[in-house]
Amino acid sequence: MNDQQLLRYSRQIMLPQVDIAGQQSLLNAKVLIVGAGGLGSPAAMYLAAAGVGQISIYDDDQVDLTNLQRQIAHHTADIGMDKVISTLNTLQNINPEVTVLAHKARLNGELLANEVENADVVLDCSDNFSTRFAINQACVNAKTPLVSGAAIRFEGQVSVFTPGANNSPCYNCLYQSDGEELQNCSRNGVIAPITGIIGSTQALEAMKLLMGIGESLVGRLLLLDGLTMEWQTMRLKKNPACPSCSQLYNG
Repeated sequence: MNDQQLLRYSRQIMLPQVDIAGQQSLLNAKVLIVGAGGLGSPAAMYLAAAGVGQISIYDDDQVDLTNLQRQIAHHTADIGMDKVISTLNTLQNINPEVTVLAHKARLNGELLANEVENADVVLDCSDNFSTRFAINQACVNAKTPLVSGAAIRFEGQVSVFTPGANNSPCYNCLYQSDGEELQNCSRNGVIAPITGIIGSTQALEAMKLLMGIGESLVGRLLLLDGLTMEWQTMRLKKNPACPSCSQLYNG
């Protein structure tokens, strides 16, 4: 770590839980973010600011005027631009030392498996059911930690899954893959700060995993009601018959 880095990250380094070793862990880390929207924007921005060495972002959409109310990595001048390029520009302005790999693509199949395999932590910032289950299965197969978030209306939720470790359930233990398609913001609306709160929480959980500090949300689902500003915690257990992860524990 050079003098500029010591200065840039000094407020983190002075924390005893972080120190030089923790900051170096962040600098060496590779994080995969799926989705450059309401959750992916704050998550990516905070991870870049904190000094995560490599951030890979996947999204196949372009910036639209309706995105700007909550997707804070994008600006009015970015309308029509690929979201991953807009995010890349924002992250480089925040911290030019971070390597940002921007991919305009829908992440699935072999590409998804390879990206998850190469990541230290995956952040699911997507907005549809099928993508969430595909990411979960890839993380289970690769035993890569997954930080999952969702936000809609005035509500948000976040959890952490560490397949094969810490007695962790997976996303499929929580939600059944044959259920209805998840509701989305375009149909139901969302208040802007909820996405910021949940996306920032995802960034914090990812950093804790990368540095091996604190107590993660493994085995817990954190639920936020923004109208009452009340947080609730649900305890999660592995489903011994889970079609995604049961082989990790029963095989």
